[in-house]
Amino acid sequence: MEFINTLTNQINGLVWGPPMLVAILGTGLFLMLRLKFMPLSKIGAGFALMWQGRKKGDEASGEISPFQALMTCLAATVGTGNIAGVATAIFLGGPGALFWMWCTALVGMATKYCEVVLAVHYRETDARKEHVGGPMYAIKNGLGKKWLWLGSAFAIFGGLAGFGIGNMVQVNSMAHALTDTFGVPAWITGLVAMAFVGLVILGGIKRIGKVAATLVPAMCVTYVAAAIVVLIVNADAIPGAFSLIFTHAFTPVAATGGFAGAAVMAAIRFGVARGIFSNEAGLGTAGIAQAAGTTTSAVRSGMIGMLGTFIDTIIICTLTGLAIIASGVWTSGASGAGLSAAAFESAMPGFGGAILSIALVVFAFTTILGWSYFGEKCWEYLVGTQSIMPFRILWVLAVPFGAIAQLDFAWLVADTLNGLMALPNLLSLLLLSPVVVKLTKDHFARDGRVAGGAPVQR
Repeated sequence: MEFINTLTNQINGLVWGPPMLVAILGTGLFLMLRLKFMPLSKIGAGFALMWQGRKKGDEASGEISPFQALMTCLAATVGTGNIAGVATAIFLGGPGALFWMWCTALVGMATKYCEVVLAVHYRETDARKEHVGGPMYAIKNGLGKKWLWLGSAFAIFGGLAGFGIGNMVQVNSMAHALTDTFGVPAWITGLVAMAFVGLVILGGIKRIGKVAATLVPAMCVTYVAAAIVVLIVNADAIPGAFSLIFTHAFTPVAATGGFAGAAVMAAIRFGVARGIFSNEAGLGTAGIAQAAGTTTSAVRSGMIGMLGTFIDTIIICTLTGLAIIASGVWTSGASGAGLSAAAFESAMPGFGGAILSIALVVFAFTTILGWSYFGEKCWEYLVGTQSIMPFRILWVLAVPFGAIAQLDFAWLVADTLNGLMALPNLLSLLLLSPVVVKLTKDHFARDGRVAGGAPVQR
């Protein structure tokens, strides 16, 4: 067992090593340049489309509204990475890690835009007359039969990784948070979570979309408000926090207090790695959810889908990171969710930590819902629609196990598989980038109108 653990650690080091991080960042930068920075210039238009997309639209063009599709995607990405992941990046890489998380998000918007455009453009209708898409279908229908193995590889990695990173690891974080803050036994958390997860996912994507569209905006607004309170309390330290972020993005940070110090490479590595873990740009999952949305335009879906990275990292992760740095707790020696909790508790003594724990629980719960759909579509691609109900049952049964188990090895395996998902996805994005560029140009050129429908000023 020790040999297997060592081998898995080595593989994980390769998968999430500098070459992978360079590949993800490099692909995002390449796509951003090919799109002439359109994802950045059209952020406003994307939010307008998101607001318009609250209505479901034509039943024949998808199962859920574009807004629900985005919320399903955010349900999966806004999770423990926004609380524990940001804290871990700062603990290991220093304040400069937050700068590299921003870089990952900005180029990641182009990556996610392309993932969604290809997923919607190449989506299919399955045996149940529901729309399915994602990197595996883009590879199958965009690259042809000789690349089928690549789509299958993505589906295998995603179908297995979900049980760890999208299920058991999440409920394990929920159980620890509730035990540490409120003394709730882990097995109770597991059983209650299993019941609620079952009630939602057994109803399929329509029920997941409705729940996500209710929970995700509420939890994001509440968390942002709490983080802003922390920043208001520490308002005089905010300029210094930004100074630390930009300074230590390019220069080493010395050991201070409980912080062990970090080199620039550590800031880059952990900032990029935790950024990708949080927003999943480059992993291909966003397209799976957006492919189920009602739409007649892959570009419009892409503009809505790319907002997931902006909301997840530029807004939520930034507020978490600033709260940790401005409050001064980043030098305390605490790590993970405990570091974030210390920042909230310092500004709101007596209940700040409880607010963070509740946020972590809700974030983790919605991640389980979002990833259940990702995993389901991966197995449907591999086995067919007959796999859907068995998968949902297994997914629900895995929840209580995750709450009480020691998941160090399972986390390592899932993290490795999660990284391996990026390989086929990034390759397909590069090979199919001309398709995305053409669809984008055609869309904005058509009738001289922008995506939101307003005439271009000439």
